Amino acid sequence: MKKTYISVTLVILILSACNSSALSFSEIENVPNHVQDRIDSNLKLQLINDGEKGSYIIFHSSGDVETDLETQGDKVTLKLNETNLAEDAVKQHTFYLTTDPEHDVIEVLVNGESIPFDNVTSL
Repeated sequence: MKKTYISVTLVILILSACNSSALSFSEIENVPNHVQDRIDSNLKLQLINDGEKGSYIIFHSSGDVETDLETQGDKVTLKLNETNLAEDAVKQHTFYLTTDPEHDVIEVLVNGESIPFDNVTSL
């Protein structure tokens, strides 16, 4: 009886680990040099794919950026809201996004408006 209980527990733990979500989105402060070399400061929105691991989303804004993430079916929606806009200084905001296998569409909303990526590339 004890062996059966342990076996069932192990199977449940293994299956739970296989179903764990890989979806995450966060701003990073220290951009790796190999990524920074690929960033074009003249573009407002860039996506740099990091192979199977995830993607760097680079957004240039003259203000602070508040973020939110939503999923619906196969689509991940990144919501970027600009606040405290300044007229002269543009700041680079770099985010790292990892998705689940079922997510194959990335939409970016800036202040509620859908905008396309200016450039999509891979490392």
